[in-house]
Amino acid sequence: MIRRSFLRNLVALPFIAATASAPATTGTPKLKIMMKSAWGSDDPTKAAFPFLHGDALSDAGHDVQIFLLGEAVSLMRKSVANAVGPVGWPPLAEVLHSLVAKKIPIYACGACSRARGVTEADLTEYGAKFGNPEIFVSSVEWADRVITE
Repeated sequence: MIRRSFLRNLVALPFIAATASAPATTGTPKLKIMMKSAWGSDDPTKAAFPFLHGDALSDAGHDVQIFLLGEAVSLMRKSVANAVGPVGWPPLAEVLHSLVAKKIPIYACGACSRARGVTEADLTEYGAKFGNPEIFVSSVEWADRVITE
């Protein structure tokens, strides 16, 4: 009887040791995330994703930057932002105001903006700035993760 009890305890020992030595987790590490997008108003749902996901990532405690290229820069025009209604999600203008309140940096490619008539006044509405290749590279180097949408 003592022998069986000893053997049962001996078999269970590795499992007890494994659970006892497991380190306590301190939570998810804070990440620096760059969101990059070129989707414009022709596909409102895809166009809104970098803003929606950036907002959610910020709510989760991560640092976020958004860099817009190509057709996505037109979303910085108030009239366009007000017209973009992603399927199943809040209007883009609403999400942009949330990002402004959180002071999430938004960069719109300068060359792409000039080609599409997006002005500095358009960007100011959302606290955004013109980006360039140096700012793009700087954002990529800053980030722990780059998400392209």
